[in-house]
Amino acid sequence: MKKDLGDYRKSYQKSELLENGISDNPIELFQKWFYEVEATDGVEEPNAMTISTIGLDGFPKSRVVLLKKYTHEGFIFYTNYNSEKGKAIASNPNMCISFFWPNLERQVIIKGKAEKIAENLSDGYFESRPDGSKLGAIVSDQSTVIPSRAYLEHKLKSLEEEYNGKEIERPKHWGGYIVKPVSVEFWQGRPNRLHDRIRYELQEDYNWKIERLAP
Repeated sequence: MKKDLGDYRKSYQKSELLENGISDNPIELFQKWFYEVEATDGVEEPNAMTISTIGLDGFPKSRVVLLKKYTHEGFIFYTNYNSEKGKAIASNPNMCISFFWPNLERQVIIKGKAEKIAENLSDGYFESRPDGSKLGAIVSDQSTVIPSRAYLEHKLKSLEEEYNGKEIERPKHWGGYIVKPVSVEFWQGRPNRLHDRIRYELQEDYNWKIERLAP
């Protein structure tokens, strides 16, 4: 079985990315782009991002998670610390985040170092989650082999009975990471595949070096 995808072509021409229209700080440009994506139809979850880590087996692995907050320091998401990605981050905190927003023909590629956020911040976010999501974080030993779907649903039903009318506290193995960027690349699709690529790189004095890359 084979399928030739060579005829899948699209001309990118919705916008441009020029040096005279950007901030000195990549987080400010990210915020501008994020607001523009939110205001434009076509992307249901603009905070969906692909994160890539280097696993304990030496292979890179990418998966989609949801960005829950960004600050001047970096990008925050939540997961099970004992999961495959959690173990990979513990072994090697260097990772990559990427956003793809096809409605505006844009990508953002972020390289940075991940570290756990403060426990009280993880507690605060966990408390804001629906009860079902809270119990899901307790039920799932993320990335481990399980016998069946029924096994998960049985565990969930048991926990629903156990926590009926009780406060659901955050399990210690679940919480947030912040990825502090050292490089942020903004990609804007342009005609003839001559795309705009602007890269910010963090310098030793904590200022950002801005460079244009060939498409």
